[in-house]
Amino acid sequence: MKQRILWPAVLIAGLTLAGCGSATPSAPPAAQAKGKLVVWDWKSGEPAAASYIEKAKADFAKKHPDVTVEFVAQPYEQYYTLLGGAIQSGTGPDVMLFNGGGRLSDRVDSLLPLDQYVAQDKERLAGWDAFSKDGKVYAAPVTVQGHPIYYNKALYEKAGLDPESPPKTWDELLSSCAAIKKATKADCFALGNKEGIGPQFWLSGMGSGVLTPEEYDQWVSGKRDWNSPGVKKVFQLWKETGDKGLNSPGANSTAMFNDAFGVFEAGKAAHIIGLISDVGHWKDFSEFLTPEKLGVMKAPVATPGATPVLPYDGGIGYAVAKTAKDPQAAADLVRSLTSTEALNAFYTSAGAIASDTTIDVSSGGPAVAGIVSDLKSGKAALHVPLSSQTLDLMGRLSQKLLSGSVTVDDAMKQLAASDKAGG
Repeated sequence: MKQRILWPAVLIAGLTLAGCGSATPSAPPAAQAKGKLVVWDWKSGEPAAASYIEKAKADFAKKHPDVTVEFVAQPYEQYYTLLGGAIQSGTGPDVMLFNGGGRLSDRVDSLLPLDQYVAQDKERLAGWDAFSKDGKVYAAPVTVQGHPIYYNKALYEKAGLDPESPPKTWDELLSSCAAIKKATKADCFALGNKEGIGPQFWLSGMGSGVLTPEEYDQWVSGKRDWNSPGVKKVFQLWKETGDKGLNSPGANSTAMFNDAFGVFEAGKAAHIIGLISDVGHWKDFSEFLTPEKLGVMKAPVATPGATPVLPYDGGIGYAVAKTAKDPQAAADLVRSLTSTEALNAFYTSAGAIASDTTIDVSSGGPAVAGIVSDLKSGKAALHVPLSSQTLDLMGRLSQKLLSGSVTVDDAMKQLAASDKAGG
């Protein structure tokens, strides 16, 4: 199993920075020509990412003092639509941020393979698979992303449950949630599915407790059977949470970022499938839940033979456009954005688990220690291999499953057709 680690930030306006130099020792002096690079992301404007960007700027400035870099932070909700339009019209940026998986793989025809530029970073950074296609690397990972199940130990204590022994099976989870509801009025899950992102978290967060290890590996490798009992059960359990009132109220009209996480932080729900990046994660919750009150658990077993693991993959990473005016300088900027010093600043300020495996995370508390420990046996997240079109369809169908306007069987047929068509 490959290693990983991570950390991102979020949106806003434009920053400008100066930089210089080549990413590889053998880079020719000609690479240090005057010019400008434009970077699009949804992170550079966030306060939590400020120190990260500054460290990356400084590193790049040592290499390319004559190259100006402009960061343009776009709103995440429209990011891929805006990026797609810009690429199509030939006005796209030189360097751009991607989520790992389908969002990147759908656009590799517009991206520059980075293998020759990032060879030195292969061992230090983790999460490459999520930014690769057909044996080529198209982005360098900034973070690793995973979907642990966080739980509120204080609510467990109030319900007379052992906070250090979370449920191991689905039936135990239902029993614990019933006890918590009776004692505290808190719901079982905090859920925001207004954007249709919820099923991605659910599939990856709960899937290893439902699928056997063989089914799990086949799914990730591309041999997906949407009609198998295990896959159907993952979505049946999703529907069950709605049918049994296990979710926080109004899930389909609640935004995940950051309303659903606010429900969990406020103690109105006992569990949430979260992230290990810089939002919806252990440090994000620490304002309301002190480290000793925040627990992390693996998926409860719902099928005999299932072996729960932490699902994770490359989180976010920077890519270079095939049309970049100075590919060498653009690749050097990507390397600066994934340098150890920059990534360490991101972890320190934002709490995200960085892709850099050399960063010390021991001061993060029990939750982050457990997450990092589980990375050793973790597996690729189940939603990552799916195309962006299939993920979008899954989001729409998930809303219908919660509202009762589509059956699981019908949803599986539609998703199978989309996946088979490659989108």
